[in-house]
Amino acid sequence: MKLKYLSVSKIFIFFFCSIALSHGQVNLPQENASLLKKQHFPNTENFLTLVSDLHTHSVFSDGHVWPNIRVAEALNDGTQVLAITEHIEFQPHLKDLPHEDRNRSYEEAKLAAKEKDLIVINGAEITRDMPTGHINAIFVEDVNKLYKIDKSRKAEAEKKVKEILKEGTWKIDIDVLNKYALTSMWPSKKSIKAANKQGAFLFWNHPMWTIQADDGIASLSDFHKEMIQMNLLHGIEIVNGNSYSEEAFQIAIDNDLTLIGTSDVHDLIEWDYLNSGGHRPSTIILAKNKNKNSIRNSLKSGRTIVWFKNSLIGLKRNLLPLLEASLFISQAEYLPNSNILKVKIENKCGIDFKLLNKSKYSFQDKSDLTEIPA
Repeated sequence: MKLKYLSVSKIFIFFFCSIALSHGQVNLPQENASLLKKQHFPNTENFLTLVSDLHTHSVFSDGHVWPNIRVAEALNDGTQVLAITEHIEFQPHLKDLPHEDRNRSYEEAKLAAKEKDLIVINGAEITRDMPTGHINAIFVEDVNKLYKIDKSRKAEAEKKVKEILKEGTWKIDIDVLNKYALTSMWPSKKSIKAANKQGAFLFWNHPMWTIQADDGIASLSDFHKEMIQMNLLHGIEIVNGNSYSEEAFQIAIDNDLTLIGTSDVHDLIEWDYLNSGGHRPSTIILAKNKNKNSIRNSLKSGRTIVWFKNSLIGLKRNLLPLLEASLFISQAEYLPNSNILKVKIENKCGIDFKLLNKSKYSFQDKSDLTEIPA
């Protein structure tokens, strides 16, 4: 099956840096309030358009900021739905944050977003070697139920640590490595089933990651096929950070998986994307209502568009309604004594569009590539 459903439109947008104050709720500069409106996708005829980032990290796993910074960044760049998805098994800040409650980062982010126009979702990243790889579970009620430490398998975990040290690929604290190895002994299938039992939405992270696919080409393992067949795996990242995978897109089409694009941010959004004039990779969710149940239903129904490096990527059934809601012909009239039609196209979106004329007609005063400003 070929990529006949792929449609891409170029878009451009600017973002603004964020400010967060200590712990608790966050505040933004008052003068930025009007600028945030520029990052706007119009609602379609049948759905709200919600910009989301469903894969982020803080110091509660291997990120480098407190969770309230993630909230401040989202408020500052117009992200409307934010999932906090810490690694369950991998805790490199163990000496400074020896927490056993894997819900803490979500609780901190939720507190920071109190009374703000941002939906914060609890989640986790199930972190294993292949064939499982890394799988995000969002809309989790209690992350602590997604892992168990079986001390009877300590000898097996120690053997795994020795193998890792022999390979020399991990340059981390030995206590962190021991904790990771022991936590990883619990079968990943049980973790995935535990998340599904809580009504979670699960998607496969960065299938093009060279650490787990040395040629950078996403391919389904037998494990992933089994999870899909059992309806335990619902989506796949076709975009992660600065990487896009056409093969992952094809996997999504062939297996009816929801298209996901995320930042997978560990440092600062500003450092990773804004300084170079870019934007956060996001998933645009087409939802009936702005609440968690509606968002989860939309994800499970595959109503998403990926926003990546100024491009919209998605299935035709999702993209066309958004484009139709964004662009419209506000004026069309023939010039006097001619067969030349003057057309004015207006853009309701908060971003610029680039359009390529592929009709049998030509423009009189433009090339076939034209820009429709916001």
